[in-house]
Amino acid sequence: MATHWTLGCDAQDPQRQATFWAAALGYVREPGFEEPDAASIIDPDGVGPAIGWLRVPEAKTAKNRLHLDLRVAGEPPWDWPARAELIRAKVEELQGLGARAVREEVYADEGGRTILGHVVMHDPEGNEFCVA
Repeated sequence: MATHWTLGCDAQDPQRQATFWAAALGYVREPGFEEPDAASIIDPDGVGPAIGWLRVPEAKTAKNRLHLDLRVAGEPPWDWPARAELIRAKVEELQGLGARAVREEVYADEGGRTILGHVVMHDPEGNEFCVA
């Protein structure tokens, strides 16, 4: 049996981070966890881990050693143009929530055509994540 776990994160504004990531992941606020210096979100289906944030005084200063990959395109085999549309639609949605696109990573498929692999983004506090 797997161990249940929570991803714990530092933040300057835990409430803003929780709001952003709840929308990005389709999560909801954890009931009974309304504190000014902490926030937590959970998977409404009870499948994914909880994610929590605690307020810290210092700003982010270096690249994350751990980041999330949002897999919006489903599982292979893919229709590559349709997959790119799904990725770009999610990127646009996340930008509306305060994220910033950093760069697109493209690859060559077996036929040598350029395809979108993933988009590297920053959340509202500058934490890296990818949309694939």
